Amino acid sequence: MINTMGGTSQASDSQRIIHSLNALAVNGLLSMYAPERRLFCFRLKRTAAGMVREGVSPRYTAIALMGLHRLEQSGAASPIEIKPVFDLLSTNTDWIDNIGDLGLLLWLCALVAPDCFDKIDRRLDVQNSLVRFRDARLGRTIELSCLLAGLSHQALSRPRKVAATKTLAVEICRRLRMNQGEEGLFGHIARNNAIAAMMRRNTASFADQAFPIYALAKFSQAYGDDRAIAKAVDCALTLCESQGPLGQWWWNYDSSNGEITERFPVFSVHQHGMGPMALFALGEAIHSDFSPWVYKGLQWIEDNELGIDMQDNTASVVWRCVERGPFWRFWDAATSLVTRRRARKSCSGLRPQFECRPYELGWLLYALADQTNECRRMSCAGWTDRFSLSRPN
Repeated sequence: MINTMGGTSQASDSQRIIHSLNALAVNGLLSMYAPERRLFCFRLKRTAAGMVREGVSPRYTAIALMGLHRLEQSGAASPIEIKPVFDLLSTNTDWIDNIGDLGLLLWLCALVAPDCFDKIDRRLDVQNSLVRFRDARLGRTIELSCLLAGLSHQALSRPRKVAATKTLAVEICRRLRMNQGEEGLFGHIARNNAIAAMMRRNTASFADQAFPIYALAKFSQAYGDDRAIAKAVDCALTLCESQGPLGQWWWNYDSSNGEITERFPVFSVHQHGMGPMALFALGEAIHSDFSPWVYKGLQWIEDNELGIDMQDNTASVVWRCVERGPFWRFWDAATSLVTRRRARKSCSGLRPQFECRPYELGWLLYALADQTNECRRMSCAGWTDRFSLSRPN
């Protein structure tokens, strides 16, 4: 059982942070866009010569477009025209070499051009994707979740697609549930894949939790499956119970017992993007409120282990993470291997990583661009001890 209390000042402060993050993300994505390529860069990195844009990434471009579309839905203008960039991604699909990228394209298509789904479906043979892609055969949680989210959004945007996509969506949902441990957390990879799972059988990152929570919430809404939403709730409760004192969403977990196995790095995108995205979607699906945990996670951006603001308005970025230096990473790995101890709680050797990637700001906008009105409503109404969830039976 989880119970959390808050106050009007907390909601007001969260509204301020959301406003600040949204404005920064819009400016940051504009600086990350390469108009001559109609793609976003791979990353923006701080160097001695200043901020340097490196490479391009179709995958990160798709996520950035989802964030900008959510920005437009909130009533603001996107600084970049979305449709021409989407047309490029959906016409030249050579970049799709895994089921996760396929899922992202379907997800984006459902948002910005749902009438294009049939054409993409035929070209990329979506119905046979679980056989064609290696990551699907390995049962990778994040990639399966992206495909499930894409199919679910298609069904929500075009109800006539429910019958055509349900069989595939149900099978993906079944595979995801097979990756889930007793404490509700999802493993990185299928438990029945003996060779691949030897190294990461029970290892689970925060992203391995956020994406299935989101996908199962949307699957439940699209296809009316209450069992799926119960699995998402179970995972979310374990994450909320494990949230750090400063709102940290920790890096790695043991999916077999729910314990934290590696606290750092703490990634900004988990705090402002993936965590809010998953918990807001789940809250909408079950008509419950996870905002206390979301807002506590957002506070970490300004109040973290290093006592610095991860937002840099001059560079228009949120710095990527707080991580341990090379020596401390090696020391943690070595002692963990020998002693099999839990993740260390010390903050020794921590430092910020001075780079930012377009997908991070894309997920930020996708999660937060339309949250201002909700924050304002709660700020005016005041907070009560109004959130209480029990684990599903």
